[in-house]
Amino acid sequence: MANTTIMIVGVGGQGTLLASRILGDLLMKQGYDVKISEVHGMSQRGGSVVTYVKFGDAVSSPTIEEGCADYILAFERCEAARWLPYLKKGGTLIAADQRIDPMPVITGAASYPENIFDTIRSLGVEPIVVDSVTLAEEAGSAKAANVVLIGALSRQFRFTQEAWEASIEAVVPEKFRELNLKAFRLGRESEKVKSDETYIMSS
Repeated sequence: MANTTIMIVGVGGQGTLLASRILGDLLMKQGYDVKISEVHGMSQRGGSVVTYVKFGDAVSSPTIEEGCADYILAFERCEAARWLPYLKKGGTLIAADQRIDPMPVITGAASYPENIFDTIRSLGVEPIVVDSVTLAEEAGSAKAANVVLIGALSRQFRFTQEAWEASIEAVVPEKFRELNLKAFRLGRESEKVKSDETYIMSS
């Protein structure tokens, strides 16, 4: 099979690393060659972070060029727009309806962009927008918004729900497993996600 590329983008402290570890565990257990690269420092809370995940029969490099990502999983509105040029034509953008003000906005040096998703639509991309924080709070903690988004992403693939949940159980510490499993299921079953599922992957 041709390689499939996924970008996980957000800001520091949103749990992008955990999301990429769950995804990597799942893909390796499915028998794929998987390469993961964390490009921006995870330690800087509030700073832009991106993880590249590439998988297939043989992957030489995890990096993704502009216009080449099959999927972008964005944990924050502005980050969805920032990394949109990397999405290939016909690719899928799944984005959290969450706003986190960067430092220039906090200090008053800049304004947070308005109507971000409308701007993205004007560029010919229809995002799958997920109210990840509300669903995570329903699961028990807003911190599980990252796994809500993994649940939303899961509907784009034919891997079984049991396989996804097994990887969550393998990666997430035991005391947080039930919370994260519930968050995953809420993300997977959200009406917006179900109405937009495409199953681009063949297996």
